Amino acid sequence: MSAPEVGGRQGMVRLGVLMAALVVLVSGCDLMARISEGAYRNAVTDGVVNEMGERGIALTGRPGCAWLREGPPGTVRISCTATTRSGEPVRVEGVVEDAESDRPRERYTVTVGGREVLRQDCLGLGCGQRS
Repeated sequence: MSAPEVGGRQGMVRLGVLMAALVVLVSGCDLMARISEGAYRNAVTDGVVNEMGERGIALTGRPGCAWLREGPPGTVRISCTATTRSGEPVRVEGVVEDAESDRPRERYTVTVGGREVLRQDCLGLGCGQRS
């Protein structure tokens, strides 16, 4: 039995952030860290694909994302790259502050060919349905 979807892809990003917070709180558990990082990367990737599609920007494939470890405790950073079908580079930068809290603060910036096309505090379906 699967859990009900809450907030669409935004809910996936939030789930990823909450899982990342578990990594911060439960140190020394390599398996949990890999699962949490993977879930967050997948949620961000799904959100980027959705956001670019809504803007009419077709990607050649799913963005490749890396979890960046720099920053203060409770801060999660992610960086992704992709390419548009027309060959332009796509760069995604994301940061979540207070990741271990009930209300983490997210910021995402996406550039295509060096031009900013998105700057917002969520990604994907459900972004306009914040509670």
